[in-house]
Amino acid sequence: MGSTITEKILARAGRLERVGAGENHPFRPDYMIAYDYPGYTDVMFRQMKEEFGIDRVREPERYVLFIDHMTTRNNEREKEMHDVTRDWARLNGVAVHEGAGIGHQVAAELGYAAPGRFLVHFDGHVSGLGAFGALGWGVRKDLLEAWVSGAVHLDVPASTRFHLEGGFADGVDNRDLLHHIIAEHGADACAHQVMEYVGPGAESMSIDRRQGLCAMAMFTGAVSAIFNPDDLSLEYSRSVQREELEPVWSDPDAVYTATHEVDLSALSPQVVLPGSAKSRNTKPVGDLVGTTLQHAYIGSCASGRIEEIRAAAEILEGRRVADGVTFNVVPTSKRIYDQAASEGLLDVLKAAGANVAEASCDFCVGYASPLSPGDNAISTGVLNISGRMGSTDANIYMGSAYTVAASALRGVVTDPREVMA
Repeated sequence: MGSTITEKILARAGRLERVGAGENHPFRPDYMIAYDYPGYTDVMFRQMKEEFGIDRVREPERYVLFIDHMTTRNNEREKEMHDVTRDWARLNGVAVHEGAGIGHQVAAELGYAAPGRFLVHFDGHVSGLGAFGALGWGVRKDLLEAWVSGAVHLDVPASTRFHLEGGFADGVDNRDLLHHIIAEHGADACAHQVMEYVGPGAESMSIDRRQGLCAMAMFTGAVSAIFNPDDLSLEYSRSVQREELEPVWSDPDAVYTATHEVDLSALSPQVVLPGSAKSRNTKPVGDLVGTTLQHAYIGSCASGRIEEIRAAAEILEGRRVADGVTFNVVPTSKRIYDQAASEGLLDVLKAAGANVAEASCDFCVGYASPLSPGDNAISTGVLNISGRMGSTDANIYMGSAYTVAASALRGVVTDPREVMA
């Protein structure tokens, strides 16, 4: 009996010959990642010192910190929070990346997400690093164990395989696929499992779309998602590698909990209703066409990459955002921002009336440009629970970058295919 890519990655991290689903072992992450946020990293830093007597971490090269939240107001509160992170990192010799963009994206750009590597974070959207054949796992309640001991006890997850055929039609992308999976199979379809994407449709998918797809794995109950390395992802990984690559692949006779077939060419634009992405709360865009909007947003760790910015610019070129709509476009990293600027995409979006901001998580969490009571927004963010982007009396719909841009153009939920002729 063979092993899945996830089992192989964890076996190496546990220094074991092989592991199987359901087993519990201590695993040594290659990198332990966090972003600073009140109540998270500051608390961990204090606990490590006061409860465990750790003044210096033993292997600082395995710890990585990002400053990507609370970066837009430039006030004293932000400075104080970030100073705690900067000071701890300086004291411990730990890398802290600031001003480069959202950490889940920058981790890929800096080569941390190498194929075959195991990375942990308290934020589950680190699963987006599965696009490169790495296992990114959000271990919120157990991250302190990893930071203190260098290892974390975890149950080895089973895997569900999604065999993808075909290619996306115009106006359809990875977000529509993800929401189709949830609508079709339910929000607990992959509970405590890893979603493994395979097949010709998976191989034809761009890196951007793979990242966006993997980043939303938690909304099926999964702990992560992953693609087996291929020429496309290996080429990217080699261009940014920090160390020798050690890719692994699933065996042909690996065991899966289930296998689902998806024809990408049969998918259509989907919209998630306000409340939660983690439910059968999704409708075809046609069911919601005409819903009035005041806000639109493209960005977050699961979006805002160059392909999505190109999609928005394609829809908006020579046109104007509807009156009364605030449209925020936030590239996921400085590198992506600069690329979009060099391609002229940001000029197109600004001319159309969009607000273009530098990379930050602040729009997704409602810290920047918060929604007011009664507002309706459509977003490529990662959550649409009450209060996520501002007022608890606002409504957040979610869709692809195509759907968001088309809806910003018309001021109502719009099928992007109607404006892409």
